Parts: sequence; structure tokens; C-alpha cells
Amino acid sequence: MNKGLAAFQRTHTWDLVPMQPGTNTISCKWTYKIKIKSDGFIERYKTRLIARGFTQEHGIDYEETFALVTKMTSIRALIALAVARRRLLYQMDAKNASLNGDLSEVVYIQPPPGISSSPSEQVCRLRELFMV
Repeated sequence: MNKGLAAFQRTHTWDLVPMQPGTNTISCKWTYKIKIKSDGFIERYKTRLIARGFTQEHGIDYEETFALVTKMTSIRALIALAVARRRLLYQMDAKNASLNGDLSEVVYIQPPPGISSSPSEQVCRLRELFMV
């Protein structure tokens, strides 16, 4: 959890701002998972901060939704093209990933558990390049 919070600070995901009257804030929670090796021993502990976007209301908190997804057939075609042209392929594991996009609305989330905010009336205002 501390590594996740440090990553959010490093990437400037949000700003702690005073809560304005009448603003809708999205709650969030941490989820935890234990990754197990094939031999049964613990490989690592994973955490993920989940914003509860289902509390948003269409027309009030947002106007449209869009999620870019890739189909497995597209990935297979890309791999086949790389093999046919004798290109090198590399694998990469990401420790921290966020969805980036342009926000046309101002989005506030409640400070996640683990953030110590001095005034209790502060919320996290998401920056432009972060999408819930």
C-alpha cells in the first residue's frame, strides 16, 4: 500500500484540496492479493486502489465513458508481423499502471486509506491525465 501511495505521489495523480460544498466525491478502497509461486510459496503481496465510480451520476459527474481495449487477435497479428519481419520482441512487467486520458469534468475522490490529511475536509482532485 505504501508503494502504491508513493507511486501516486511520484506521478502527481492528484492534489489534496479543500472540499467545496456541493461537490460529489467518489469513495475508494484498497484491494489485496497474494501472488503464489508454482511451488506454493508466496511470491509477493499486491495492492490496488479502486475508485468506486458507480457512485457517479451521468449528466452530473460525467458526460461520456470510453475505455480503450485491445483484442487478443490484434496482439496475435502484431506478434505474427514481428516474427515475419524478424523483429525482436520484449516482455515488460509494470509495477504501477494508471489509465491516462483527458478529463472534461473535475473529479474528486476521497483520500484513500493510508493518506494522512490534516484537515478532515480535504479531498483528492484528480489531475488532467488520470481517469477513474
